[in-house]
Amino acid sequence: MSERILEVRSLQKSFGAHEVLKNITFSVDAGEVICIIGSSGSGKSTLLRCINYLEEPTGGDILFHGKNVEKEWKRGEFLSKVGMVFQSFNLFANMSVMENCVIGQMRVLGRNRKDAEEKAVYYLEKVGMAPYRAARPGQLSGGQKQRVAIARALCMDPEVLLFDEPTSALDPEMVGEVLSVMKQLAEANLTMLIVTHEMSFARDVADRVIFMDQGVITEDAAPGELFTNPKQPRTREFLSRVISRQL
Repeated sequence: MSERILEVRSLQKSFGAHEVLKNITFSVDAGEVICIIGSSGSGKSTLLRCINYLEEPTGGDILFHGKNVEKEWKRGEFLSKVGMVFQSFNLFANMSVMENCVIGQMRVLGRNRKDAEEKAVYYLEKVGMAPYRAARPGQLSGGQKQRVAIARALCMDPEVLLFDEPTSALDPEMVGEVLSVMKQLAEANLTMLIVTHEMSFARDVADRVIFMDQGVITEDAAPGELFTNPKQPRTREFLSRVISRQL
């Protein structure tokens, strides 16, 4: 039986009077790939941002390896184990690809430059970006930037990797190259939580698919079940609209 690595219990997030997340509860086992789908504004990205404390939750608990993050983990130690890949890449524009992948290792993990560069080269090769190690982000395509962003996140040896719509800022022809890298990570049993609009990817790669609507999880099921036999009318409506465009 897989180890439970992450647990979200009754998570709430409000911005003023606007309640974005309403008692979100789910768990993630080690090696699981979970895709989170739903309409824009359903709370998907806010959920990821609360998990890695880019946003402070209003209520509820996050447990990592069974221990409460607020009470039993040092925040920095927890965050070093949870990586994030953003839709807008968030690379340092004034640094080379190599330096983007090295700086966090040295500053946060305390690695020496030699070890950090070896790790960077290893992951840049994995994502097909090693030949571009001296390039600046401005010299790269969107798909190349996102692959560098994935390599940078992997360099930190995360136990869980969060993806916030990693292909939504890409031209259609670049989407495939990023999804291909993510599929390889899934096959390597990396634990991933992925907010995505790519239904084919979710259907083919995810172990579970979570559907969110208006700040709540309305369905959480295996992709074969959720895509072929959704239980909630709202899920059926969403899928019929989106899948007719994609599949």
